Amino acid sequence: MSQVSKIKVDNNLKESIKQSVDELGGFAKFIAAGDTVMLKPNFNTADPYPASTDIDFLKCCIELCYEAGAKIVMTGDSSTMSINTRKVMEKKGVFELLKIKNPPRVYVFEEREWIKKAITGAKYLKSVSVPDILERPDKLILLPCCKTHFQAKYTGALKLSVGFMKPVQRVGLHMRHIEEKIAELNLLVNSDLVIMDARKIFYTEGPNKGKVCSPNLILASENRVDIDIEGIKLIQSFRGNDLTGIDPSELTQIKLARKIGIDQDKT
Repeated sequence: MSQVSKIKVDNNLKESIKQSVDELGGFAKFIAAGDTVMLKPNFNTADPYPASTDIDFLKCCIELCYEAGAKIVMTGDSSTMSINTRKVMEKKGVFELLKIKNPPRVYVFEEREWIKKAITGAKYLKSVSVPDILERPDKLILLPCCKTHFQAKYTGALKLSVGFMKPVQRVGLHMRHIEEKIAELNLLVNSDLVIMDARKIFYTEGPNKGKVCSPNLILASENRVDIDIEGIKLIQSFRGNDLTGIDPSELTQIKLARKIGIDQDKT
């Protein structure tokens, strides 16, 4: 079985993130000296954390990647199609990270070229356009929040990959079979590590509003399916949650992702 680490956050967020990855073998297991590493946060909107990535969390992950030997750390996203990503990033303070000692390279995906790719074997999402930048990193680390979602029921590691999808194509994604398409999209995204910020979570509504609780946890895993199952269980541990009575392994996006082999080699 794939391991999912859970670390209670103390006053030192960076150390808590490091501890979560240490339980999997440490950052050195995932990053080789000289690697180019992409960190994929959630900047779908500029709504406050946990609706979007906390900038301090992202900053800590950037520093830890450089300390592990990364030559270049990249980060970027594409917001929902009705919102300007650059303005979202400005509001969130992402470009302030360019002033830190070892800054990342920040990319607004819709300002890049899009590459259309077929998804082999897919039933619901035959092809999708992704940013050219996705082909550049040696390693990809996903940084999801942990939230309920009013359409997809839950959004975590698997759903985070929607940010790699050309915004105009997301209209069709959300119209029907959203969970199936989320799972199939992940066939194009080969992540190496997931670090989930579950210090605060939405346990109702979502993804940009809802009732908030504070588990104060950092989760980490190599396996997107396994960490999402743990994220769902975490949400379900709070009374009044929107996922009551659901078997996490039977949630459509989880069940299909497992069936089509997402991270099967990491189980």
